[in-house]
This record gives sequence, C-alpha cells and structure tokens, in this order.
Amino acid sequence: MRVGHRWVTLAVLCVTLLLVSLDNLILNVALPDIVRTMHASSTELQWIVDAYVIVFAGLLLVLGSLGDRVGRKWVFIAGLGVFAAGSAASAFSGSPNHLIIARGCMGIGGAAIMPSSLSILTNVFQDPTERARAIGIWSGTTGLGVALGPLAGGWLLARFWWGSVFLINVPIALLGLLAALFLVPNSRNPSSKRPDPAGAVLSMVGMGFFLWGIIEAPNHGWTSPLIIGSLAGGFAVLSGFIFWERRSDHPMLQLEFFRKRRFSAAIGAMAMVIFALFGALFLLTQYLQFSLGYTAYEAGLRVAPVAAVLLVVAPLSSVIVRFVGTKPVVFTGMALIATGLVLLSGITIRDTYGGILPALFLLGGGAGLSFAPCTESVMGSLPPDLAGIGSATDSTSIQIGGALGVAILGSLLNTRFQGDLLPLVQHHGLPASVISLITGSLGGSLAVAHQVGGQLGAQLAHAARLAFISGMDLALEVGAGAVATASLVTLLALPNRAPAPAGSEAPPARKEAAAQR
Repeated sequence: MRVGHRWVTLAVLCVTLLLVSLDNLILNVALPDIVRTMHASSTELQWIVDAYVIVFAGLLLVLGSLGDRVGRKWVFIAGLGVFAAGSAASAFSGSPNHLIIARGCMGIGGAAIMPSSLSILTNVFQDPTERARAIGIWSGTTGLGVALGPLAGGWLLARFWWGSVFLINVPIALLGLLAALFLVPNSRNPSSKRPDPAGAVLSMVGMGFFLWGIIEAPNHGWTSPLIIGSLAGGFAVLSGFIFWERRSDHPMLQLEFFRKRRFSAAIGAMAMVIFALFGALFLLTQYLQFSLGYTAYEAGLRVAPVAAVLLVVAPLSSVIVRFVGTKPVVFTGMALIATGLVLLSGITIRDTYGGILPALFLLGGGAGLSFAPCTESVMGSLPPDLAGIGSATDSTSIQIGGALGVAILGSLLNTRFQGDLLPLVQHHGLPASVISLITGSLGGSLAVAHQVGGQLGAQLAHAARLAFISGMDLALEVGAGAVATASLVTLLALPNRAPAPAGSEAPPARKEAAAQR
C-alpha cells in the first residue's frame, strides 16, 4: 500500500474509533438529565454506563478472533452498523431499563470496531518506526475521545435533549461505514482458530456477577449473603473461564501472551489508568452539576483541561520513550494520575472549580504519558499475524478497567452517601418511596429538597451535598491508593526497552540486558 493510502486508512480508522471512545464518557454529563427525566437512581446510572462496557469487554476477544478469521474489514464494517442501530435505540429509550439494554447493543458494535481498527492499523503499517507513530495517533484518538466526551455531551445537551448524545453517532457511523468499504484494506490471519463463544459467555457472566455485586452492594449491604454470593459466583465463573481457556484448543484469550513481561505489565498499567480516568470523570461530572450548579455544557467545558493536556502530551510520549525508555514514562504518567486523585480527594463543600483545576491537568498529563507507550508495548510484543487477538486483549483490559472504575468508585461513593443520609431521614415518617429517592442519588435528594422548600429543604440539600462530597472523597482516596500501588508494580515489572530484533548485531548478553531493563 502506498504511503498516502496508509495514512488515509488511519484517518478513517481514527474517526470511527473516536465514536467508540467518545461514547465511554459522553454519557456522563447527561446523567443528571437522565436522573431528572427518568428518576434513575445512582445504581441505575452505574448500570447504564457499565452495561455498554460489560458487553464490550466480553465480546472484544471473540470478535477480534473472528476478524482474524473472516476478515478484519468486514467485522469492522458490521460493528459500525450495529453501533449505529444501538445508538438510535439508546436515544429514544423511555426508561432506565430500556436504556441499559440499548447500551448493551452498542457494546456489541464497539467490541467489533475497536480491535479491528487496531489490528488493521498494525498490518497496514509494517515498518516499526512508522507503526509506532500510527499507534501513537491511534492511542491519542482513544484518549482524546475519553477526554472530550463530557465536552461534546455538554455542547449537545445545551441545544438538544439527552438522547442527542447517542443520536449524533448514527450519521457519523454510517459515513464511516461507507468510507471503510472503499478506503480500508482487508486482512486476516489464514491460520487463525475458530471463535470461542463458550469463553465469551463465561467471561460476560463472570464479569456480570462480579460487577452486579459491587454496584448493588450499597443497596443490600456489603456483608449481605446476596452480595457475597454474587461476588463469589463471579469469581467462580471467571476461574472457570481461565480453566476453559487453558484447556481449549481455540481459546479467545491467549494466556501465553501474559508470560511476556512487556505484554502483561503494559496491559495492567493501561487498565489502571482507565480505572482512574473513568471513575474520576464519572464522579466529577455529577459533582460539577449537582454540587457546584453548572449546566451540562458548563460542566463539559470545565473538564476540558483533561483533553487539552492529553492532546499535547500524548503525541510527545512516544518521542520521550525513544530517549528514556518505556518504564519511566509510564511510571511518571501513573504517578501524576495518583497525585491528581489525591488532590481531588481533598474537596470540601466549600471548594470551587479553581480547587480542582490542578488535578485535572495532572489527570490529563498522566493519561497522555501512559496511553501510547502501553499500547505500543502490548502490540510490539506480538507478531503481526496475532494483531487481532492481541489488540482485542488490549482493548478488553481498557474496558474492564473502565467498568471497575465506575463500579468500585461509584459504589464507594454510594455506600457513604446512603450511610450518611439514611439516619437523617428515616425517623421523619417519610414514605419508603421518598426515602429511596433521597438516598438513591444526589439528584433525587435535591429534587425532594426543591419540592419541600424553605429551611427544611435547604437543610436537606446541604446534607445531601455534604454526603455526596464525603463519599466522593472516599472513592478518590481508594482510587489514588490503587493507582499508586499499580505504578510501583509497573516500575518493577515493565521492561524499559523492547527486545532487540532477531538478527541484530548486538551480542546476546546485551540483548538480554536491554529486554530486562
């Protein structure tokens, strides 16, 4: 393929990928509107976000394998069609449950688009230096979509109803489908094995049980037999998934990949970066609107510094890696993210937007430093004919990290929010439905406070905001600790340089040392 054609192909892949990565967080600024319109609880909000991610993560590996077998271009195109249909269904959902189901349909399309785009890219760009540049742009697109999601969503909500954050996907996905038919080359792995539907079912069921237990724990209690049973069931099913993959002659998860330190350490680091970014933005977009009183568009503008810094830093990260290696760049990025979460965890009810701005710069800079080096480490550790399954594994780690970020940080917030509010309202003779609305979400509490009015309403609103910020601080403290711990593990486990190519003139001892640095 000629040079110009390769970069045109990359442009088509990146524009369509932007839709998928935008959709991970474009919904966040619409969550308060969904609370007001559909009276969704915080738990339902978590499911609306995570339904997309569970299906996405569960099907990524099997659809990546399917692309290797039948042709990556055709799986990519089919994914765009399904994504457009799911987006239209989401836009016109009439209840939280309908929206959860439609979001799951969108996850099917996203699971076909993301791994296909990266495996097509890896096969189109064969030169290692050129491929690194292309992956840097691809990774920047992914990160940009994640960071710009709240801004794009806020702009749409300032002009249209909440469904517009989904409806905008439809024309862009269809145009991308037409462009891909003519501009994207097909590729496949002739020796690829057949798909592994049993593995896909086990992974989705296991993650579903596990996330259900985490998300529903504030409502039932962390020590409830139902919650313990769900978490234990998820662990058991996921253990069965690993056992199946080890014995299967056509596994969708190639466990031998994880024997490569470069692959496994980069996968883990990327998952933790996304864990922090998704979880923090899920909380912050609600804080900006419900607590500080910004509109959806104003809230989107105020998280834009994450996107601005990421835009500047992401392309530079690959250049920095050439001079200092992968390990210090990724470690520094994760350390910046952990520091940003620590700063955010000190928010009080008296703070203003200026108090969180430095933390947003740190989150954007840390993510920008981490994305491209981690992705290049993952893809660079595998041969090109395994690009499909490799990219699907990388994308799966991203989605699982995001799902866990929303589930864990959101549930920690809800646990403290409900624990602080429930004693204040349960002895006032209120109907159970009203108590559920007050403790279900900050938006519900504020709606009841507005209806009550007067001094009592003002006291309820103040108590609800105080409980929300207390819960958010707890969640961000835990997130900071998790990322800081992961950064130290990365410092120990991630090789600093790729192994020297076969046939290199460097002596074997030097090659081994370079691979282990």
